[in-house]
This record gives sequence, structure tokens and C-alpha cells, in this order.
Amino acid sequence: MKDSDNNFGWKRKLHEIIYEADTPEGKWFDLILFAVIILSVLLVMLESVAEFDAKYHRELLALEWVVTIFFTIEYIARVVCIRKPTSYIFSFYGIIDFLSTIPLYVSYIFAGSQVLLAVRALRLLRIFRILKLVQFIGEASQLKSALKASRAKIFVFIYAVLILSVILGTIMYMIEGDEAGFTSIPRSIYWTIVTLTTVGFGDITPQTTLGQLIATIIMVLGYGIIAVPTGIVTVEYGKQKRGGDTSREPRVHLNTQSCPACAVGGHRDGAEFCFNCGARL
Repeated sequence: MKDSDNNFGWKRKLHEIIYEADTPEGKWFDLILFAVIILSVLLVMLESVAEFDAKYHRELLALEWVVTIFFTIEYIARVVCIRKPTSYIFSFYGIIDFLSTIPLYVSYIFAGSQVLLAVRALRLLRIFRILKLVQFIGEASQLKSALKASRAKIFVFIYAVLILSVILGTIMYMIEGDEAGFTSIPRSIYWTIVTLTTVGFGDITPQTTLGQLIATIIMVLGYGIIAVPTGIVTVEYGKQKRGGDTSREPRVHLNTQSCPACAVGGHRDGAEFCFNCGARL
């Protein structure tokens, strides 16, 4: 019985370090993990620079092995210290962690020059490690709620922009014509959207005075259009920060405590049981 308690004790301690950030050890683990993720993404970027990779290929490969081994140990530890491993393995973070770990191993399993391109593509899966940074965003749930609450308004806004783009694109097609590059209505709509979003590739430019006047109006409209969805999300985010419009109750405080059974986080301060599976925290 004592061995069982000791066995559960070290697993619980490991769980606190890996899954939670309320303890000094957990904070240090998150900082180290954050640094390793950034390093891994930088390695992928540097490898894509042919001159740099040719000069420092061995060093980059050695660092990549260090990063891969670190992520492998982290993945195994996350699986071992949780009572229901499948709840983590098939979760969003579990899949991302798995994709972050396997590419270098897979690249050594395949052999033959005919699959070199496929191997290179598999190794690019390492860029998924940047998604691991999502877990460091403390108010991600509030931002998610704000986006969800404003999705109807944003949809109506995008719908209005598309209608405006079709109308203005058609007008530009009639005014400018083939000589200026407006060879079809779809191509004119493409130009309108590019101009409206202030990207302005410059591959198509209006030549007539009237066309340039309309282009100027579209560009000015673009600045206003960019601000609209930002304002919608900002208002909804402010509501989330205040706990909602209609509620005058104090905001519920959440912590980083994670359930040792199902790995679900976001529990209330002082909670003794997991709201998802009922296990004791």
C-alpha cells in the first residue's frame, strides 16, 4: 500500500510540474518549454536558408536531436503522469505534441532518394511546435469567447464587404476594360478585394481618371473596414473581462490547476473536484 502511495505521489508531483503553473517548479518548466519551442521553430527557419544549412548542417541537426529528445521525454512524461492517458493523447495539445515529436524519427525510417521530398515535407511538421505556445496564453479562453460571441456580427460584416467588392469590381470592369488588366469581372473583384484590404500588389492598376477616383475611394474605405471587425471583437472581449453585460456578479477566478485524471484545466479557485470527470483535484 505504501509503495502504491509513493508511486502515486511522484506521479502527482510530476503532474503538478508539467500541467500546472501555480508552483515555482511549474513556472520554471513552462519557461524552459517556451524557450525550447522558440528554439525549435528557429531551427526549422534556419534550415530553410540554403547557405546557412550548408555551412552549419551538423550543428543544426545536433540541436534538432536535442530538441526532439526533450519533446519525446516531455510527451512520455505527460502520458505517464495522468490517470487517463487517452484523454491527453487524443486532445488538441496531445496531437500537437505528438506531431512535434515524430518528424525527425520518421525522416530516418524512410530510405531512398525517391522519397527525399516526402521526408523533407514530413520534417516541416516541426513547425507545428509553435502551436504549443497557445497553452501559454493565459486569457485564451476569454478571447475565444469574444470571437464566438461576435461571430454573427463578423459574418454579416464579411457578407457586406463581399457584396461591396462584387459591385465595385463590376464597375471597375466596365470603366477600365481589358487594356488596364481588368479582363473579367472575377479578376476585377480580385483587384477590389486586394485594394480594399490595403494589400495592393500592383499587378493591376486603373488607367482612367474615373477609375483612379474609385480606387482612391476604395483605399480610403479599406482603412475603415479594417477597424470594424477589430472594434466588434474588442467590445465583446471587454464584456468577457467584465463578466458579461447582464451579470453584476463578481467574476469567477480560474487557475492553472489541471485534473490528474482527464487533464482538463480552467478550474475555479478552491475547487476540490474536476468539473469534467469528477475526480479529486
